Amino acid sequence: QVQPVESGGGLVQAGGSLRISCVLSGLISRGYHMGWFRQAPGKEREFVAAISWSGRSTFYGDSVKGRFTISRDNAKNTVYLQMNSLKPEDTAVYYCAARSQYELVSSKQNEYDYWGQGTQVTVSS
Repeated sequence: QVQPVESGGGLVQAGGSLRISCVLSGLISRGYHMGWFRQAPGKEREFVAAISWSGRSTFYGDSVKGRFTISRDNAKNTVYLQMNSLKPEDTAVYYCAARSQYELVSSKQNEYDYWGQGTQVTVSS
């Protein structure tokens, strides 16, 4: 069983930066595309960013383009989300998800197989 585990969330002021991480643990016998999603109170979960298993391709949701950067270190089975120029509307629980490398990278949450428990990011105004 593969298990993503997020960390690094916290409280930050608007305009600030934060980097959250996701470690993929368990029986990892193949590569995985990785995605970040977020869910704010009272809202549906939305796509934030995704990265291919090789790291060569990245994708972003419209609301974070130019501010967030997804990256990965496969030697550490870790994916990062660098968040800059944070806004109060970025406040949400951020979830990491994994999808087999034998499928296409996706922005659709129902196409991911494994999910973490989430890490809270709060941006104060």
